[in-house]
Amino acid sequence: METTLDPSLSNKIELALNKIRPYLEADGGNVEILEITPSLELHLQFVGACSSCAMSAMTFKAGIEETIRREVPEITKVIAVNM
Repeated sequence: METTLDPSLSNKIELALNKIRPYLEADGGNVEILEITPSLELHLQFVGACSSCAMSAMTFKAGIEETIRREVPEITKVIAVNM
C-alpha cells in the first residue's frame, strides 16, 4: 500500500488530513492515503459521498492539496486518483 522512506511522513499527512476530514465527513465522505511514492508523491482516494461529488475537484484543490502543501512540505505532488 504505502511506500515511504520516513514512517513519520505518513503520520504528518494523517494529521494534516485530520484538519479537513470533519468537513468531508459532514457531507458523508472522506479521503484515504493510497500511496506515498519514493519521489514523495502522495496518492489519495476520495471515499463515500466525496467519490462522486461534483465539488470534489474544488475540495481537493482548495482544501486538501493546500493543507498538505502547508503542513507537509516534503510532499512534491498530491494526486487524487478517483477525481
